[in-house]
Amino acid sequence: MKQAEIAIIGGSGVYESELLENVENVEIDTPYGKPSAPIELGTFKGKSVAFLSRHGPGHKYTAHSVNYRANIWALHELGVERIIGVGAVGSLKENYRPGDLCFPDQFIDFTKKRTYTFRDEGTSGHISMADPFCPYLRELFSSSANELGISAQKNGTYICIEGPRFSTRAESRMFRQFADIIGMTLVPEVTLAREMGMCYVSVAMITDYDVWAETPVSLEEVMET
Repeated sequence: MKQAEIAIIGGSGVYESELLENVENVEIDTPYGKPSAPIELGTFKGKSVAFLSRHGPGHKYTAHSVNYRANIWALHELGVERIIGVGAVGSLKENYRPGDLCFPDQFIDFTKKRTYTFRDEGTSGHISMADPFCPYLRELFSSSANELGISAQKNGTYICIEGPRFSTRAESRMFRQFADIIGMTLVPEVTLAREMGMCYVSVAMITDYDVWAETPVSLEEVMET
């Protein structure tokens, strides 16, 4: 089986890479079932890269039903060392503007019923999450965005909620006391990657202001951005 050094996990609106050359679709069975979609293996500027659609073809899986363990296990089987996790998020702060990218350095987990670890039984699996994201990749993405003239936030705290519903106004007002952006897919993706020893960076596209801003979020607004 081909191997890949780097993986891109595409979020809402990103269902195929459109970047890779010499693409081969690979089906991988894991102890946790099948990944969200066949994995595209190809090359980009001489690097072997894997692309996986987090939500599957046509957004088949909503955030709470993604098989995160199968996705991360499959990428690990391909030899992936670094993961670029792309996702759409809402903004909890005025200066985190729709259309900006954000490369968060912290997260808060507000999910409720996901499977968070590969260690179901038998062995203890405590891992440090004090600094959950790869500092090298975060700096690389931040400097690249600056060079390309892309508006981006170098730091931020991402609060991950269960979904698939959006927040109430009261929840949004509470969340913005502690976080800068809000999404549904970061956890447990980032923690599973850490368990497997893979570096992870979140590339969060801010699509809207969350409902603290008194304007209800619509899926149409998210997808347009």
